[in-house]
Amino acid sequence: MEPGTIFAIIALVVVLLILIASCIKIVPQAQAYVVERLGGYQGTWSVGIHLKLPLIDRIAKRVMLKEQVVDFAPQPVITKDNVTMRIDTVVFYQITDPKLFAYGVENPIMAIENLTATTLRNIIGDLELDETLTSRETINTKMRASLDVATDPWGIKVNRVELKNIIPPAAIQDAMEKQMKAERERREAILIAEGEKKSTVLVAEGKKESAILEAEAEKEAAILRAEAKKEAMIREAEGQAEAILKVQQANADGIRYLNEAAPTGQVIQLKSLEAFAKAADGKATKIIIPSEIQGMAGMVKALTEVGAKDAQ
Repeated sequence: MEPGTIFAIIALVVVLLILIASCIKIVPQAQAYVVERLGGYQGTWSVGIHLKLPLIDRIAKRVMLKEQVVDFAPQPVITKDNVTMRIDTVVFYQITDPKLFAYGVENPIMAIENLTATTLRNIIGDLELDETLTSRETINTKMRASLDVATDPWGIKVNRVELKNIIPPAAIQDAMEKQMKAERERREAILIAEGEKKSTVLVAEGKKESAILEAEAEKEAAILRAEAKKEAMIREAEGQAEAILKVQQANADGIRYLNEAAPTGQVIQLKSLEAFAKAADGKATKIIIPSEIQGMAGMVKALTEVGAKDAQ
């Protein structure tokens, strides 16, 4: 076999191998291939290995099935009260039908962007500035519902729409900042006034409570002093009564002992004399002694002199 023939056979084999290799396609995870045969839709390949006919079949579009995010540039919108602002949106979408996505619209992302801008203008046009700034969730819900319905023929499902930024005009921003500053100052003044009011009330309540406690303490002290004085007077009265009782008891005991001893008249006169002597106690200048006691005194003197002579 001639070398040229061998070279031609080898080239033919290489071309056939390349052609066969090009006909084997592997679809990765979360993707789908739209295949056309002779210019018409033939089918959608899912994950796995697929074979296509050479020169007849072709992959028209590779479609990503994962959820995707597209951030659109700020769009100028006008509110109901004629305030122009700029709003940029973020759209989360997912391709659910590769065939519709491939043949439904020429440029799906541009179509979603334009549809988002027009829908946003329609919604904001019915709201005033304050409502626009405070109704993000409402705007998001309305836009998602509108876009989801509009993109169904394109094989796209809009899962979520978010207003990323709301940019009002510079004059509005300055006015809002001044308003916010005034509101903060007003709240600060209110809080300071309320704090001072509460402080004054607490101080007054503290003074009132202190005065009440002092009055109660003084009252209790007065009660204790009165009770102590009463107790002292009772103890003193009881002591005096006990002393009187003891004196009377002693007198009664003395009388009883005297009655039991049955003393003679001379003993009684002698005791009377002793009593007069104690009464005088060397201090009296003159003592009047009854005649009976005088006689008794003379007898005592006589007895004393007799005793003295006997002793000599």
